[in-house]
Amino acid sequence: MSESSLGSVEIDPISVAHVEAARSRQSSLTKPAGSLGRLEDIACQVAGIQHTDNPAIVDKWVVVAAADHGVVDEGVSAFPQTVTAQMVANFLSGGAAVSVLARQVGANVKIVDAGVAHPIPGDTSDLVVCKLAEGTNNFTDGPAMPREHAVEILREGMQLAKNLSQQGADLIAIGEMGIGNTTAASAITSVMLDQPPKTVTGHGTGIDEVTRLKKAYVVSRAITANAPQATDPVGVLATIGGYEIGLLAGVILGGAKTRTLVVLDGFISTSAALIAAAIAPKATQYMLASHKSVERGHMLALTHLGLRPVIDLDMRLGEASGAVLTIPIVESAVRLHNEMATFEEAQVSGKEEAGNPESVRS
Repeated sequence: MSESSLGSVEIDPISVAHVEAARSRQSSLTKPAGSLGRLEDIACQVAGIQHTDNPAIVDKWVVVAAADHGVVDEGVSAFPQTVTAQMVANFLSGGAAVSVLARQVGANVKIVDAGVAHPIPGDTSDLVVCKLAEGTNNFTDGPAMPREHAVEILREGMQLAKNLSQQGADLIAIGEMGIGNTTAASAITSVMLDQPPKTVTGHGTGIDEVTRLKKAYVVSRAITANAPQATDPVGVLATIGGYEIGLLAGVILGGAKTRTLVVLDGFISTSAALIAAAIAPKATQYMLASHKSVERGHMLALTHLGLRPVIDLDMRLGEASGAVLTIPIVESAVRLHNEMATFEEAQVSGKEEAGNPESVRS
């Protein structure tokens, strides 16, 4: 199996006992059963992940991984490859959307150079460098990267998640930057879901319909040239993936191993989740899908993983913007769980006690 080349990637399941205890507490709170909807599910998931009756989200981290893609030579993007390095500089200086949102929610940000092709301008002292190459090869001509690079970038991501956990991280939101990476994500999604490239390939950074169809054809060529197999997720990453996608897949695995909630961003980070879940299926129990991207393959990938997005704002920016927007919702879920009074504590009559199903209204 391909995962053996990574060493042990055994993931323990979340605690069913703590999930059930959380469900029981939810039913005793001063509200009609189920009236907080997904917030109840999120609180129970976090309780199960953290193995506690009092889940908490205090130390919040955002990991944005950046890398370039040789497939841009095929004309699949509306932006030049130099934008990747320029946007990394924007992240580092605090001027990007994710920077603003992270400040708003009080999250720490790690910007990772996983394979940026061009020099990054400005102060890079806070940049985490995990670069194995200056971007991938054009995968229409052969593998995107050597297999040993795929293994190593996964390990780098796992180690990063472990480091954050040791620093006290309760939540890791993940996102990416890389011109051409929706093409790689489309290729991964096509293979892992056994769907035609045209079905899962979207408009990315804003290309027109003619270019989208061209991109789908490029994805088809890449799959034909490399013959990746869904049963070999490391091989899929190596042949048609990207370095930032591999780094994020590793972060997901590392987060799951250290019992940390991982909040996925959009289509590209979900393609990383497809790789991670194929390596260690129980990793999905530690994932939360933040939002529904307008990329056409995104909901297909989430359905495959058994995940439901929390919000739907017609976003397609990437860089963890949707994931960070979801952090306050997760915080609200666990605070409601911990701080709401029970019927008994508040001396409020419950449904059965009152004999009237409408006795407690939302």
